[in-house]
Amino acid sequence: MHVEPHHTADELADLIRTERRAVVARRLRAIHLALLGDTAPDIAEDLRSSERAVRGWVARYNAGGPVALLDRPGRGRKSPIPADREDELKARLRAGPTAADRVCALRGEDVRRILRDEFGIARSLAATYDLLHRLGFEPLRPRPRHPKASDEQREAFKKTSGTGGRGRGRAPG
Repeated sequence: MHVEPHHTADELADLIRTERRAVVARRLRAIHLALLGDTAPDIAEDLRSSERAVRGWVARYNAGGPVALLDRPGRGRKSPIPADREDELKARLRAGPTAADRVCALRGEDVRRILRDEFGIARSLAATYDLLHRLGFEPLRPRPRHPKASDEQREAFKKTSGTGGRGRGRAPG
């Protein structure tokens, strides 16, 4: 396998030792072995990878040196909402519910409906919550209420408890 002489074998060994990313170090190791004369099947076996991957790494190195072995951008699943519309969705959610929403607070199902009706994006409820989390929104968490509590007892407690221990000044005595 032909390897372009971007670096000597010793320089590649130094690069491998100093590389902090294991994925890139593994690719550099493949280049190093190829430079030393190993074949693609031997390198693939040593690195527990496929011959095709080894050949691809060597081709990338030949074309652009060690920088070409870095992960390329654009991998992974794309966001369900285009980047230019994210700000629009954030503004819509921060503004709160409209009269047309017919709710007092936006829940996951409401946001899901807004995504579908106003943005043309169909998502499951779980995917809607994932999107909200990625955009920096947190779910509503209502304060817990005991099922046997009465409004009269709650109001009486509020009247007799003062500030609840905060800001009382000195203790009596």
